[in-house]
Amino acid sequence: MSHKDAQIELETSVGYLLKEAASALRSAMEAVLRPLGMSITHYSCLELLAQRPGLSNSDLARGAFVSRQSMNVLLQSLERDGFVTRPEHASEGRVLPTRLTALGRSRLDVASAAVRGVEDRMRSDLDAVEREQLRLLLRKCVAALS
Repeated sequence: MSHKDAQIELETSVGYLLKEAASALRSAMEAVLRPLGMSITHYSCLELLAQRPGLSNSDLARGAFVSRQSMNVLLQSLERDGFVTRPEHASEGRVLPTRLTALGRSRLDVASAAVRGVEDRMRSDLDAVEREQLRLLLRKCVAALS
């Protein structure tokens, strides 16, 4: 196999296109979250807690794609700012389940609307069938690599 045969064409590389789309999405999300005083990780943490109350630090770190140490620092900040609560002592083992406060829920509602606007803009040229196909195809890609 020659070097030319092994070379990836960026214009048609699915991996490159996914990375380009992820980068564009990240930039657009950062732009709408920054004025709200949030990072993408901050937003992701609140969204995960809204949908799955009581997650542990480890669960949140996995869901937000960050290290446990980074998530612990973020949770301490969110707790200090009144967005989440955690018990002082674990009822079992070492897990401290985290929950959103009313303030956290309120801030999340504003952030979710902003992020939804970004996603809507990203999919604006797709019809309903294409949107569903995109979702299903991305799920298949993730499953194939898991």
